[in-house]
Amino acid sequence: MIMELKTEDEEGRQRALDRYEVLDTQEEKPFETVVNLVQNTLNVPMCAVSLIDRDRQWFKARRGLGVRETPRDISFCTHAIKHGEPLVVNDATQHPTFKDNPLVTGDPHIRAYLGIPLMTPDGYNVGSLCAIDDKPREFPAHEVNILASFAKIVIDQLELRQIAASDPLTGCLSRRAWVEKAEEEIKRAHRYDRALSVAIMDIDRFKNVNDTYGHPEGDKVIKLLAEVAEAEIRDQDGFGRYGGEEFVCLMPETALNEAESVAERIRHAFSDRETETAKGDTLSCTVSVGVAELTDFETLDSVLTRADAALYEAKNGGRNCVVCNGTTNADVKVEA
Repeated sequence: MIMELKTEDEEGRQRALDRYEVLDTQEEKPFETVVNLVQNTLNVPMCAVSLIDRDRQWFKARRGLGVRETPRDISFCTHAIKHGEPLVVNDATQHPTFKDNPLVTGDPHIRAYLGIPLMTPDGYNVGSLCAIDDKPREFPAHEVNILASFAKIVIDQLELRQIAASDPLTGCLSRRAWVEKAEEEIKRAHRYDRALSVAIMDIDRFKNVNDTYGHPEGDKVIKLLAEVAEAEIRDQDGFGRYGGEEFVCLMPETALNEAESVAERIRHAFSDRETETAKGDTLSCTVSVGVAELTDFETLDSVLTRADAALYEAKNGGRNCVVCNGTTNADVKVEA
């Protein structure tokens, strides 16, 4: 996977966080162990595994902090994820960025802060492992190195949550299992000079579904897309849930025009289907799709990046369409 830090792609960063499906989950022992170690090793009254969501920071694990989340715009960790190096604040009351911050002037009265960005394997900072003191202090190099080591453990644990081969909600491939299958198929495609295409698809305006009808109804929509897609692909293809409402489809022995046809069939079939909500309403959704064909010597990361760019174009072009290498092919382009 790509290890280059991506700091300018906020939408991609958010999608990387969403793929972990960790926000608003219950306490889990590995993360609780990490914050215990941080607190005891660095001798700080406060520390947290902080994940930066769209408009909030949410703590997967925390010590000495009385809240589970704070607004993003006042979060120290929002500043920590902007760079690849640790963020060190020795005295927040003297720091031009933080001296008037409400977390400094009021509870929890932050004075010193050390934050290590949590960088995913594909190069996005999704949060920070932070150590916080209510008194000014220095963080010597060995303490920074210790916290950085703990931050790597946090990322490893986030990745391990995705190891299961099957997605528990839809039954299709999990992200990790799909990537492993895709890596093998790409090696085979290069070895034997075979065609291979991938598609990335994202349910349009899915947040509105959750906000309007609730997460159980959103889960029905997610399961419906998986059901529809599995019915349209071949046995040798690989359909996986990449995270949240985003799915990926691997199509070995498939050139771009054939892959586009598959994506169009899935798009049509999904838009034609409805689910019934608990209140008896009918709910239908659409999906946007980006498709790319593997080129000579190309890696999985590269072809996914091109498919993802096509997906962004599909979203920006009105949604409910398929985009292949920058060319839109849709009989209907509507806001969904």
